[in-house]
Amino acid sequence: MSAASQTGTNVPPVSGRSAVMMRPGAEAVIEKGWVRAHKWLLLRRLTQLGILALFMLGPWFGLWIVKGNLSSSLTLGVLPLTDPYLLLQSVAAGQVPYKEALLGGGIVAAFYLLFGGRLFCSWVCPVNMVTDAAAWLRRRLGLKGGKVPSEYTRYWLLGLTVLASALTGAMAWEWVNPVSMLHRGLIFGFGLSWGIVLGVFLYDLLIASRGWCGHVCPMGAFYGVLNKTALIRVTADRRSRCDDCMDCFAVCPEPQVIRPALKAVAQDHPLILDQDCTSCGRCIDVCSKDVFRLTTRFDRSES
Repeated sequence: MSAASQTGTNVPPVSGRSAVMMRPGAEAVIEKGWVRAHKWLLLRRLTQLGILALFMLGPWFGLWIVKGNLSSSLTLGVLPLTDPYLLLQSVAAGQVPYKEALLGGGIVAAFYLLFGGRLFCSWVCPVNMVTDAAAWLRRRLGLKGGKVPSEYTRYWLLGLTVLASALTGAMAWEWVNPVSMLHRGLIFGFGLSWGIVLGVFLYDLLIASRGWCGHVCPMGAFYGVLNKTALIRVTADRRSRCDDCMDCFAVCPEPQVIRPALKAVAQDHPLILDQDCTSCGRCIDVCSKDVFRLTTRFDRSES
């Protein structure tokens, strides 16, 4: 006998969002299946872990496919790659870069200028996995509030790190860079490096939701500048299907970028062109209505 028959009341079937008072993406799992509702997350993790593994194969197993770290590396003894933000600090510090560093910085900068600077943040940077873990645990624990700094804080810090490099004659950000610290921690074990990574995790968990990547990290600010000409973009071309569930806003590390495209605020096309968008695919994964998809900046069509 149903609950409605037992109580003598007409209880409507529970479906959709009311069924779960759901965590972001739960409805997408119901509608699309777990794999499809996590497709872009799985691809990002595969990419991040794969890149990290290439760097770790040498120190761990003696297989030196890539030497160095994400700041400066040499692949197969031939291809130099240099973080252009590191190169900027080096020049500001009065150091004359080697021609290999200039070549490597040019290659990396050209790639991100073409495809999107903040692809680094969501598809390459290993600290992204740390901040994603903090965001996931924060939602699980139901933690709300916190003191979130201005989104412009990272740009101020970007300028200050370059200024500090000029004043000290050293690459200032590398003293505390969590990306480099994470690499060192994996190679050399626990120490100050792990303390800095743990600090980032606790900051996002207890103080500011998505605070590090979305508000503080000067590397994110630098790659955001390179993101202005990005070829790869997210579009909300099926925005007429939106049911205002807000899941995309809940999971996006830069939620301010969604509204202009989704709600046609100050623009008529559905492309997300804001330089802070990381093209991570989170909004695509969690949307049960398939409002979003990845495309190019030239695709302004609307379904």
